[in-house]
Amino acid sequence: MLNINPDYNQELLNACKTLKDYSLYTARVREYADRMSLEDAVERAITECIKEGILSEFLLKNRAEAKRMSIYEYDEERHMRQTRAEGYEEGEAAGIKEATQRLNQLNRLLAEQNRTEDIIKAAIDENYQKKLLEEFDL
Repeated sequence: MLNINPDYNQELLNACKTLKDYSLYTARVREYADRMSLEDAVERAITECIKEGILSEFLLKNRAEAKRMSIYEYDEERHMRQTRAEGYEEGEAAGIKEATQRLNQLNRLLAEQNRTEDIIKAAIDENYQKKLLEEFDL
């Protein structure tokens, strides 16, 4: 997979005008979608690109289809970003929960053995904490 956003893979974009034009078009849609409705952003990007000779022949012939597909693709891209963000947050929460459970278990085991000094030292020294987690196979 190659990144064809502006400022990436310039050699590839310079070798293929259509790909470069598509990159410029989609960058405009993203930029405008931050400031206006997606439909208005796509319409503005199409109009500007036609005027500036960016994918102009294609957009003139296929304006309605290009607009529909752009809206669909942008919504799909936004959905995928949201899904990844939600997955990251869920994974992060699960990781925090697991780490908390491991540390609580370590502290209980240390307390049962009257190793309060180890509890204190582990609270301030991450390397010592890791050593203790390994010692108790946690």
